[in-house]
Amino acid sequence: MRLLRSKRGAVLALALVFLALFLIRPGANRLRARLANSMSVALGRPVDVASVHLRLLPRPGFDLENFVVHDDVNFSAEPLLRAEEVTASLRLSSLFRGRLEVARLSLTEPSLNLVRNTEGKWNLEGLLQRAAETPVAPTSKARAERRPGFPYIEADRARINVKFGQEKKPYALTDAEFTLWQESEDSWGMRLKAQPVRTDLNLSDTGTVLLTGSWGRAVRLRETPLQFHVQWNRAQLGQASKLVYGADQGWRGTVAVSGNLTGTPGDLTADISSAIKDFRRYDLVASGPMRLSAHCIAELNSAAGALSKFSCQSPVASGSLAVTGKLAGWPASYDLAANAKDIPVASLIWLASHVNKNVPSDLAAAGTLNAAFQFQRTEKRAQPLVVWSGSGEATNIRLSSPRNKTELALDAIPFSTSSADSGQDKRTGRSAANSAASKGLADFTVVAGPVKLALGKASPLILRGWFSRSQYRVAIQGDARLPRLLQLARTVGVPALQSATEGTAKVDLNLTGSWSAFAAPNLLGEAQLQAVQAEILGLNDPLEIASAKINLTPAGAYVSKLTASVAGSTWHGTLTIPRQPLLSPSPIQFALHTDDFAADAIAALIEAHSGAQPWYDIFAARPVPHVPFLASLHAEGTVSVDRMLVHTLIAKRVSAAIELQNGRLRVSDLHATVLDGEHFGDWQADFTLKPPHYSGSGTLKAVELGELANIMPDSGVRGAASAAYHLTASGWTVAEILASADASAQLEVVGGALPHLVLTNNGEPLSIRRFAGSLSFQKGRLALEEGKLETSQGIYQISGTVSPDRGLNLRLRRDDGTGFNITGALKEPHATATSTPPTQAALKP
Repeated sequence: MRLLRSKRGAVLALALVFLALFLIRPGANRLRARLANSMSVALGRPVDVASVHLRLLPRPGFDLENFVVHDDVNFSAEPLLRAEEVTASLRLSSLFRGRLEVARLSLTEPSLNLVRNTEGKWNLEGLLQRAAETPVAPTSKARAERRPGFPYIEADRARINVKFGQEKKPYALTDAEFTLWQESEDSWGMRLKAQPVRTDLNLSDTGTVLLTGSWGRAVRLRETPLQFHVQWNRAQLGQASKLVYGADQGWRGTVAVSGNLTGTPGDLTADISSAIKDFRRYDLVASGPMRLSAHCIAELNSAAGALSKFSCQSPVASGSLAVTGKLAGWPASYDLAANAKDIPVASLIWLASHVNKNVPSDLAAAGTLNAAFQFQRTEKRAQPLVVWSGSGEATNIRLSSPRNKTELALDAIPFSTSSADSGQDKRTGRSAANSAASKGLADFTVVAGPVKLALGKASPLILRGWFSRSQYRVAIQGDARLPRLLQLARTVGVPALQSATEGTAKVDLNLTGSWSAFAAPNLLGEAQLQAVQAEILGLNDPLEIASAKINLTPAGAYVSKLTASVAGSTWHGTLTIPRQPLLSPSPIQFALHTDDFAADAIAALIEAHSGAQPWYDIFAARPVPHVPFLASLHAEGTVSVDRMLVHTLIAKRVSAAIELQNGRLRVSDLHATVLDGEHFGDWQADFTLKPPHYSGSGTLKAVELGELANIMPDSGVRGAASAAYHLTASGWTVAEILASADASAQLEVVGGALPHLVLTNNGEPLSIRRFAGSLSFQKGRLALEEGKLETSQGIYQISGTVSPDRGLNLRLRRDDGTGFNITGALKEPHATATSTPPTQAALKP
């Protein structure tokens, strides 16, 4: 009791009372129906409240749970607004007059559904119209009066959904902060900050939308005066495109949009500025930042669904691009004018380098572009009338790329557009517009050219172009030096060979493609090559193409009438090359033939030399800069040779099936006439290993050993031989291959002779009726095992070795133990008779 009577006790008691007033929320469910009914009358929508609790501090009011505002059934069966928690703070002055007047309404995590019905009306229109007709005082009214004041409405962490009829759209605003109040007798104000999302996609970095403004009282909603400012900041272009289109369009940059909307819903003026900072394609690391910007003004008449006084301006360096006109029910009717004034060609090249990865980073340009176009469409007639017309010209164009050694100068490139015929195509006799339509282009087509371009020949190339809203086609006709033609291709962003090339080409080509999805352009048509020399990485001498005809199709290139020289041989045949051969699952197909071929010339062609890349690197499949073409090549086909020289061995009528894939070579069905006999076999080489590994197997049938005199003059061996062999080896040079070779064979010789070998005193050379045995070759030495030699002197078991340094070391034995040892050089063998005493044995008694 003393504590309560003391000053400290009084303060403590007062503090406890205040704490209790903060914490205690007595139930007020008797007021629930009254509050719900009052809000239903005010909103014109049914309102449900699950429970009501009275709060006294920090401000008298009510805490509402499960607050639901139902929508008009003509719009949606879902609630218009739902909030788990709502705080209604009372206006203190109203309590002294015995009324309950809400001063502030705070909603926590509410969900708002915006619905547009089939008649084009929104579900909030009725609420706004009702608020305009209700005589309420401003939110911050200065003095007490009988009229209720409009409450200050705020929402935190709100979600705003959009529905068209019964279909809920994926677009929504999340993490929204929303406030609404009545500024004066006849005007209301609002603020909204939210993040746009799509419910069907996982999005991030879509930026923040800020909307502030006010509107006034009017008899009809479409006559309501309004003034709003909108901003959309810090959105990433890729995510913004995914938000709008449902898929990332592949562009990168930071989006910023701001604008003002003034007037009435029926007659609205929009003033919008937009910019994209650091614009580029998603897979490009641009050499410098690019900023795109535009400023647009238009008047919108919602009743007519028309945009009038439409004007968009975009600065382009020292020039500008402008679009003006009006639109009504786009795309049903429009009347637009587009003007490009003094746009630097350098700016267009700068833009191209940010959207095309093949444009050289060092490409410099000069010149200006001017153009004026008119686009009109009307449905006043039974058949819509479309009139698209205009023209322009790019003048004083200079393009240079030191890396590609390109210097191009063009006086002018004219271009025009028209929805009517715009001249005839000389090759087809059809109008250019119809010709473009036959290529799948839209009705809107910009026709560029013709442009004459001299590329080292007496007659220049003629270039024409057709460009629509979705596709393009460039026709190229005429003669050109091949190096200049390849330089031109690389300069304008078309992938082309980088190797040093000489020669001429007569072309009739069409470069076609689509603007969307970053699709690579298709080069179609024909080209005639003549006197071409091309350097290929890993080869010491260039490939020479005397002539060839190339047909380019969507599937790839077909090379016919090919006459090419490499390694001293002239080849004829055909090639079928798929598009992007290094990426295509389909191999390069070939069928090649030559009259005469020397294997030693191939060795010289790919032999390593000082300061050059080793020849075997053309097969090395490893991630190094400028990976050689053959390292990732997949090719298969057939090769035939009338006469083939392998060192001193001559093979005739050679044919084989060859497959090369990622540095692994397979030669199958290898058939040849060798030593007047036949050879059949399969060979493999794996150049991905260090050193490369070789293996092979095959058979020789009825070869004449006497023909070895052309290869081994001192052998003197005669007879018909057949053999089945298998061998493995590795290495880069012949010496390494011989040192590592491991070979085995089953050999049979019939009706032969060794003229340098004499076993009897009569001086006659050794004749061979039949020989059969196993041979092996290791470390440069030939070994005979389990051999059986039938001669006129008898039958011998033969074994031993033959090596270049030690010569012959052979043993011939008969069953009776007699025989010979053969030593010496192959051309002067020496035979020594041997005798083995018979073994005697006796049984002890």
